[in-house]
Amino acid sequence: MTSFDLLVVGDANPDVVVGPLRGPLEFGQREQLVEHAGLVLGGSAAIMACGAARLGLRVAFAGRVGDDPAGAFVREALAGRGVDVGFLTTDPVRPTPLTTVVMAGDGDRAVLTAQGCLTATGPEDVPRDLVRASRHVHAASFFLMPRLARCLAAVFVLARQNGATTSLDTNDDPAGRWDPELLAPVMRFTDFLLPNAAEAAALSGEGDLVRAAAVLAGRGPTVVVKDGPNGALAHTGTRLTRTPAVAVDPVDTVGAGDSFDAGFVAATLRGLGLRSALTVAAACGSLSTRAHGGTAAQATWDQALAAAHADPGQDAGVPPGTNAPDTAAPRTPRTRDTRSRS
Repeated sequence: MTSFDLLVVGDANPDVVVGPLRGPLEFGQREQLVEHAGLVLGGSAAIMACGAARLGLRVAFAGRVGDDPAGAFVREALAGRGVDVGFLTTDPVRPTPLTTVVMAGDGDRAVLTAQGCLTATGPEDVPRDLVRASRHVHAASFFLMPRLARCLAAVFVLARQNGATTSLDTNDDPAGRWDPELLAPVMRFTDFLLPNAAEAAALSGEGDLVRAAAVLAGRGPTVVVKDGPNGALAHTGTRLTRTPAVAVDPVDTVGAGDSFDAGFVAATLRGLGLRSALTVAAACGSLSTRAHGGTAAQATWDQALAAAHADPGQDAGVPPGTNAPDTAAPRTPRTRDTRSRS
């Protein structure tokens, strides 16, 4: 089996993105006009996978789509951006998930998702040999896939047993339960938890962002929190690190957090320490907002480094050269033999 830098496990679907909506969303068969509409690749895991491939990683995707035109669209979009889709399962019965994103004029958005085959995604969609062949395993949209959520701890255990690191972006919980009993077994084997500020608060029960990150870090992982225009912070349980956002004129913020995740994982796998990886990740998240959709403006590695250094008034913490380690790193990523295994 071909070896991969990154295995991404999770959701992939078309996004129909419309907006911005200049007033409240109206019912009663009212027709409202918007400036933009687009059909783009969506799904937190899919956008992250594309961002990581754009940054130069060898990326495989494990998940499920339907045997329908939407599934074909997803498969083609992922492959077109350099992601290996050989392990993307086609569900013969259930449809591909579909999301409609309604953008508000103030940058907020409403997200409407039909889960389709996400509810059927399970351990059989994540081949053990593929996990063994990957240096890092990232999972996303935890609460949208209950079957996969219940076995994700075992996937992460297998990854760690083979020398890989792991990361998790839970994304939102539509049910609002944020089930700690479901999440706790996974957290024990998660190296990096990657929530946004609202998710960190919901997962921890803490309104203060720093306190929320500290509480979550106490459950095992290094916690990396995305805070939009305020930048990002990371907490190891003993050490807090912050970085500002990169100033851009945003066009569309859909998928910015997923591009952030891709930047953080790519930087970590290149040997950068926590502070440097956080800065590169913030640059990737910011740069992704320059165009409509989650993948159209994703950064290359050189673009991310350039943006991380762009403000001479800030010490970006990114060492010279694309692979230089940051000696201030609180945690060293595990490495493994990346020769092919079957």
